[in-house]
Amino acid sequence: MANSIYKINKGINKSIEFKGFKAQYIWYMAIVIVCLLVIFALFYFLGINHYVSLLVCVGGGFAAFNKIYGLSKKYGEHGLSKMMARKSIPRILKSNNRSLFFKKQAHDEGRTPISQRKSYLPD
Repeated sequence: MANSIYKINKGINKSIEFKGFKAQYIWYMAIVIVCLLVIFALFYFLGINHYVSLLVCVGGGFAAFNKIYGLSKKYGEHGLSKMMARKSIPRILKSNNRSLFFKKQAHDEGRTPISQRKSYLPD
């Protein structure tokens, strides 16, 4: 049997990284690029000067690149998602009555209490 050489992929279970952008930030940058392309096309069809449209698109692209790169560096791979999830958790829960903390009886809900139900199990 001949000796076989297998290449081992050491990048398994690692997130995608491209030029410092990690995970979802790559998608954010792709969305920004597509939006800037649409804005440039819109400016072209409206007849706005090409230098003005280039200035707007390059400036917007530079600003978006810096912002997304900063978010990627600050929050890391999953940090932005965690931060947005943390913001959606309420700080205070208010309740105007205490019925939430009392156990409801089965007859209060319109069901037959467990003690009065038929058992289908053999004795």
